[in-house]
Amino acid sequence: MDPSGSATFAELAAQLAEIGRHCYARGWALGTSGNFSAVVRRNPMRLAITASGVDKGVLSAGQVVEIDQDGKVVGGSGAPSAEASLHLTIARARRAGAVLHTHSIWGTILSDAATDNGLAIEGYEMLKGLEGVRTHDHREWLPILDNTQDWNAAAPGVEAVLADHPNAHGFLIRRHGLYTWGRDLAEAKRQVEILEFLFEVMGRKRGMAWQP
Repeated sequence: MDPSGSATFAELAAQLAEIGRHCYARGWALGTSGNFSAVVRRNPMRLAITASGVDKGVLSAGQVVEIDQDGKVVGGSGAPSAEASLHLTIARARRAGAVLHTHSIWGTILSDAATDNGLAIEGYEMLKGLEGVRTHDHREWLPILDNTQDWNAAAPGVEAVLADHPNAHGFLIRRHGLYTWGRDLAEAKRQVEILEFLFEVMGRKRGMAWQP
């Protein structure tokens, strides 16, 4: 997918549905949790985003809507995710072509256990899967934001955090989950996989063993 608009809304909706089902299968977006988006066109902004309250395990292209820069639905059927303003903020601030949000067990645990308003990940070979990282000798800092039920009001604060941490590949919302992004859906998917792997490694290393 090219953020300049070479992929159509229909094509992106199908790709987002596939990614949603993939994240469900991995346990990163169970039930109706998580939301996923991709830029259809940047000027004026048009974003394909999963509709609110849909089961990611059976997510279909018809459950993806198109919104404008104000979060208003201009295509598809349904209401956009309640966190659409976050997706729009990240797409603008990071020039991202895709934004993915997961609710994994390990990401949720670590977001609650971490101190200093962020989570440091360093020394792992898998860090090299993140865009621009060329060595395991890298320290990734993921800011942690407090949760809210009003992300429209919180969006300016999120933009400020992104500006303060220009090298971050994502951020966590406390007791909630991960946001990450990429130039396109393939890159964003890779970064979800890398970060979720690292969350599980760190959680298990800290003795936070989870039993089903």
